[in-house]
Amino acid sequence: MDRSANLDTEELKMTREQYILATQQNSLPRTEHPQFYPVGIYGWRKRCLYFFVLLLLVTMIVNLAMTVWILKVMNFTVDSPLVLQSDRNVTVNARNHMGQLTGQLTVGADAVEAQCKRFEVRASEGGKVLFSADEDEIVIGADRLKVTGTEGAVFGHSVETPHIRAEPSQDLKLESPTRSLVMEAPRGVQVNAAAGDLKATCRKELHLQSTEGEIFLNADTIRLGNLPVGSFSAAASSSSSSSPSSSAPRQTIYELCICPNGKLYLSPAGAGSTCQSSSNICLWS
Repeated sequence: MDRSANLDTEELKMTREQYILATQQNSLPRTEHPQFYPVGIYGWRKRCLYFFVLLLLVTMIVNLAMTVWILKVMNFTVDSPLVLQSDRNVTVNARNHMGQLTGQLTVGADAVEAQCKRFEVRASEGGKVLFSADEDEIVIGADRLKVTGTEGAVFGHSVETPHIRAEPSQDLKLESPTRSLVMEAPRGVQVNAAAGDLKATCRKELHLQSTEGEIFLNADTIRLGNLPVGSFSAAASSSSSSSPSSSAPRQTIYELCICPNGKLYLSPAGAGSTCQSSSNICLWS
């Protein structure tokens, strides 16, 4: 009991002394400067922060350099168009909302391919369709189609057009170099040369045939050149030799004769008809 009482008395004295010391410190004037404790990041944390800031700065510089390089390679400026370049090809795809491919344009070294349901080329002014192509037909809407190749245009099948016309001051030529040229029309074929000649030339026979009508030649003068000249019969030659004139005049008038097979020839005109079915022209034709 005495020992515990002594301990309590000592603790009480220590508490009283601490209180007195604290009271004295508060009552004494403070002549010293207040102390400041800086707050921040020190040591390895500070070095790591500087490293990440430097890495971010390097990344930004590299991205900016890559952007400038891409713009320079693509020749992208405000005034020039967009240029896409590739070592192999450039492909542009179009897809619908479901991700399905609806159109594709491929520009390669050998060809330009377009895969779509319908391909159209329109004019810049007015939006007129100049060229369109789909699975059924190809339509050319330009006012004029001009083929400048030396071999012209080759069509594997028929070509339908209501009018074929040559350019001004140019000739129109229809030619089949190795086969025949056929012109057919159920209601007639008309060939008209309004201010020039109409010539038909062939190596062999030239046939003019009308199955139900007639062949009508209407002109001021009809000439048949290079017709053979038939010979006289014996009676005609004897009558001509007994004429009073010593020298026969030059024959300038002939009679046009026709053989039974339809061949034409000339026979010297006389007082009567000199055409003979037994003429050498008719016999040897």
